Amino acid sequence: MLGSTHGTLTTDSRRARVIACGEQPGPAVHGRPADVDDLDVGGRPLYAGVPDLDRFFRPETVAVIGASDAEGRPNTGITRQLMAWADRVGARLHPVHPTRTTVFGVPCFPSVPDLPEQVDLAVVLVADPLPVIEQLAEAKVKFAVAFASGFAETGEEGALAQEQLAAAVGRSGLRLLGPNTNLNAFENFREDLDGPAIALITQSGHQGRPVFALQELGIRLSHWAPTGNEADLETADFISYFAERPEVGAIACYLEGLKDGRAFLLAADRAARRKVPVVAVKVGRTETGARTAASHTGKLTGADTVVDAAMRQYGVLRVDGLDELQDTASLLARAKAPVADGVVVYSISGGTGAHFADLASEAGLHLPQLSTAKQAELHEWIPPYLSVANPVDNGGHPVGDWRGRRIIDAILDDPEVGVLVCPITGPFPPLSDKLVEDLVAAAERTDKLVCVVWGSPVGTEPAYREVLLGSSRVATFRTVGNCITALRAYFSHHRFVRAYRSPFDEAPRALSPSFRKAQALMRPGQQLSEHAAKQLLRAYGIRVPREQLVTSAAAAVRAAGLVGYPVVMKASGGQIAHKTELGLVKVGLTSASQVRDAYRELTDIARYEDVTLDGVLVCQMVERGVEMVVGVTQDDLFGPTVTVGLGGVLVEVLRDVAVRVPPFGEDQAGAMLGELRGRPLLDGVRGRPPADLDALVEVILRVQRMALELGDVLSELDINPLMVLPRGQGAVALDALAVCR
Repeated sequence: MLGSTHGTLTTDSRRARVIACGEQPGPAVHGRPADVDDLDVGGRPLYAGVPDLDRFFRPETVAVIGASDAEGRPNTGITRQLMAWADRVGARLHPVHPTRTTVFGVPCFPSVPDLPEQVDLAVVLVADPLPVIEQLAEAKVKFAVAFASGFAETGEEGALAQEQLAAAVGRSGLRLLGPNTNLNAFENFREDLDGPAIALITQSGHQGRPVFALQELGIRLSHWAPTGNEADLETADFISYFAERPEVGAIACYLEGLKDGRAFLLAADRAARRKVPVVAVKVGRTETGARTAASHTGKLTGADTVVDAAMRQYGVLRVDGLDELQDTASLLARAKAPVADGVVVYSISGGTGAHFADLASEAGLHLPQLSTAKQAELHEWIPPYLSVANPVDNGGHPVGDWRGRRIIDAILDDPEVGVLVCPITGPFPPLSDKLVEDLVAAAERTDKLVCVVWGSPVGTEPAYREVLLGSSRVATFRTVGNCITALRAYFSHHRFVRAYRSPFDEAPRALSPSFRKAQALMRPGQQLSEHAAKQLLRAYGIRVPREQLVTSAAAAVRAAGLVGYPVVMKASGGQIAHKTELGLVKVGLTSASQVRDAYRELTDIARYEDVTLDGVLVCQMVERGVEMVVGVTQDDLFGPTVTVGLGGVLVEVLRDVAVRVPPFGEDQAGAMLGELRGRPLLDGVRGRPPADLDALVEVILRVQRMALELGDVLSELDINPLMVLPRGQGAVALDALAVCR
């Protein structure tokens, strides 16, 4: 299926694309430029070039294929808009139509070969863009936009047509936006706004409208990339390009699917390196949303838990609504990095302050109690019976005179305070007018963030329209929820980029000695027996219990003596997935007679269930520890992924797991544990000792190495339970399931 290659382009094809598109090499690796041949042990790219899209967004010459000035024709309105846009950006526009000599008074050319000069951008308005692509390639056109629909979004036949279009583009050397896209890239962007800008990427043009409208509130937008079906240019290309643009302060995305998971991660990595925030709405959280998204753009939506984890892993800030996308991207684009993580709530109403503080604390924001000295200072202007510990309640009247500014300045001067939030639930002029004037004036003289929540449903008040929106230093919100969401993203982003180290720099490029041992154990298309799966774990240095595989009751008794009582006995065979449900596990055997009886019972059950055995395992019994699960699964978009969670027989009921996409480092392996609801079990509860977290992290990293090296041959790995012993005693894989691709 198109777009499900997991980034496994061959070296030659990747080199050809870099040369053809004028892409720049990736970031430096240990002081040297990244080579286009940088691949990890699984053959996946570690760096991606940045496409040079300058001439797409600011072309000098434009051709409109299928231009029209006939009234009532759809192409006429598009042609008119493109001509106005070309005039604004200073581009020369050439209409192309086989039967017209002029379009809107501009000379028209019958075909692409007849164009009078080389063209930077061709806008293709014909229903079948495929024949035109070949003509554009011969004319050495750099970029093309295909508006036509009827491709992968329509089903199997359309997907085949899109594959043919993508193949033609790949041969041509030009870059294509679309098909199934629109004119959003050529909108009228305001040139009178300054400051850092938002760059917008959408897979549905209509869904980008609210963000584009931010210009009317004084927030600058620099670019809009409506990617459509992404037969060629994709979201990842635009993220990489925008992350390198000096005017871009934040990248806002509306995503319905990802064309290539690895390309997306490489682009997000580039943005993280450059400290450029990426905020995204990604549909597909539910089965209905995923089905709708796939029908709209014809791309894989991907398992949402994996998408969510991958975004978190690379610092992409996922929000739910378009209103959250607007507010969060606006704040991150314009606000400086926090100087402290303390948030102080300042209001004229104790109820308003308490309500906001409650919601903010629950969302994880840090609301420190102000010092005794600071509270005493605030009580110089605020009546002593009002609380000023945080939230700060001024009682209303001080905001109407000279005291209001003194209070705001005093709060901002506190070194523990990084953000001041003033929720104003409704206008109460003239006091509210004076309050916002003081807030704007204070924001102009501080590096700290000042936020206002203007809760009036009207939104036409001069204090809001003229004073608050006229300030680039105050972050203004219309709802408490969006303010808190944006602030949480603000702190999260800056914490993330401060500590970020790209996992691609340290990803293994050479196969480990374990790989050859593991390769010999693989059985294409088959599930390995537990015995073979544990040999696979041993090959990668993961500890398993003492055990022997036997094929007779007498051998089982001898093995039990060598392993040491008590023992566990389990049927072992390639067809067995859930031994416990079939009664194929016997625990706590303490004598030879119990072992003999267990052997006979296990083999009888296997015959009755028609299960083929390679033998019976006699295993060391390990009891003291926390049962976890660590595994590898294959994702359609991202390839092999690593999962860790609470294990045991209830793993599918509890569903308490965390996911990461390799490569990742020790810090991310540890962070996975912090995401588990059952994390306190590892710290020791009800008198139990703390578990060996270092050993658990080590197992996660070794499993990741397996995923990287065996990703093309290992479909699934499940270590359950992994018994994590008390601190300093390690972890033991008590059971394992492995399925080969």
